[in-house]
Amino acid sequence: MNNMNSCSGHEALPGTIVEFMDMARNALGQSPDIVYREIIVGFKPMVIIYIEGLADPQGVLEALHQDMSFYSEGQRLSSEELFQLLQERTITMGKIGVAETIGELEEKVLCGSTILYIDGLRKVLYAGTEALKQRGVEEATSQSVVRGPREGFTESLRENTALVRRRIQNRKLRLEQRKIGTETNTQVAIMYMQGICDEEVLAELRRRLDQIRLDSVLESNYIEEMIQDRRYSPFPTVYNSERPDVIASALLEGRIAIFVEGTPFVLVVPALFVQFFQSSEDYYQRGDFSSLVRLLRYLCFGIALFTPSFYIAITTFHQEMLPTNLLVSLIGQREGVPFPAFVEAVIMEVTFEILREAGIRLPKSIGQSVSIVGTLVIGQAAVEAGLVSAAMVIVVSITAISNFALPSFNVGISARMLRFVLMGIAASFGLYGIVIALIILGLHLCSLESMGVPYMTSFAPIRWSSQKDALLRLSQRTKNKWTRLLMNWQETRE
Repeated sequence: MNNMNSCSGHEALPGTIVEFMDMARNALGQSPDIVYREIIVGFKPMVIIYIEGLADPQGVLEALHQDMSFYSEGQRLSSEELFQLLQERTITMGKIGVAETIGELEEKVLCGSTILYIDGLRKVLYAGTEALKQRGVEEATSQSVVRGPREGFTESLRENTALVRRRIQNRKLRLEQRKIGTETNTQVAIMYMQGICDEEVLAELRRRLDQIRLDSVLESNYIEEMIQDRRYSPFPTVYNSERPDVIASALLEGRIAIFVEGTPFVLVVPALFVQFFQSSEDYYQRGDFSSLVRLLRYLCFGIALFTPSFYIAITTFHQEMLPTNLLVSLIGQREGVPFPAFVEAVIMEVTFEILREAGIRLPKSIGQSVSIVGTLVIGQAAVEAGLVSAAMVIVVSITAISNFALPSFNVGISARMLRFVLMGIAASFGLYGIVIALIILGLHLCSLESMGVPYMTSFAPIRWSSQKDALLRLSQRTKNKWTRLLMNWQETRE
């Protein structure tokens, strides 16, 4: 019993307090933040175990102190009788239970519970006394809106699920929880609307989660990489958000939310292409204005993806497509530039990516200033030094601003990666290469799936009934009560 390193987590607990203390210290360690408190209650030796900072045993200790006179003045109780009294009378916490194995004991202590062991028994009583300090509910930083709720998720899984339940007070809302990560035992929960979400999608998600074999799960991206359909596609097939209203809306549309302990970003599956161009603010503004802004986002995606490659192709191979005055102006600007248009574009794009990353990593007080000043100074100096043309600076600037207009950070990264590929194709084959690349890109998008749901649902094949919330955001009166895009896919499959 003393060598607990060789013991299985399913082994029963010892029956004496001496053996129990040896077992606990070998299993949990001699860390100074683990408290082993020996007391006597009802003439019986007892051990209390908890972790400082992770558990708050004050309620348990106060309850024992208040009933101490009752146990000392009454008749001598057996260990089993004392255990029953503690469980039914003294310990009044909402979460209370019994653990009978070493593995259960370790799990409860490490989760923040307070353990009570009575000499002579092979089981312990645990009370839910979790007291880990959490960041308060603050405004979401990655998906800000002008009009709408300001709440954002925190790093607490239970706090996050409560924020969603406050918005959907419906008995159909279901929550399932499991642990993933052999070393971290991270809590992962899935939430869905029973009767609204697709049962086949739900079963597929459960299967993929159960197949995950990781040592640690420290952020939701660990789960995202393991459940996504195409690991090497530049386009994301799992959506994420830190806004409770976005997750509530996704649940009502028939999607499934995945919560991970320790991160404010909640995953949503299945994710469709149109979803990455939608913002929660679309539904807090008038339909005509939201439709205009949504169309602008699609335009910005096209600008961010194709503008540098179009510029390279036209100035390198297809100068006859430009008006004469514009062509003369561009030739004059490029007269002293020693590099071809492709190299010029790569230099500017790489420089801007460096400035963008530097602005993110620097402290907020100086990050934005450095990014703005660095872009202006370097761009102006590069033009004056004759390294790049003024037109190329304009092209790269418009491309970068359009990238920032996209509501989803993930799809913005996709545009940034594909942009360099398209620039190389344009420098090699001109507009013909861009057209071929566009066809291949369209075929790739149509081949993608998210949890078995076609990625381009509502566009390929096109269904007019699903256009109420795809390219445009029509009036709330014209949309279905619950699901929109996902229901149309289900009807097509049936």
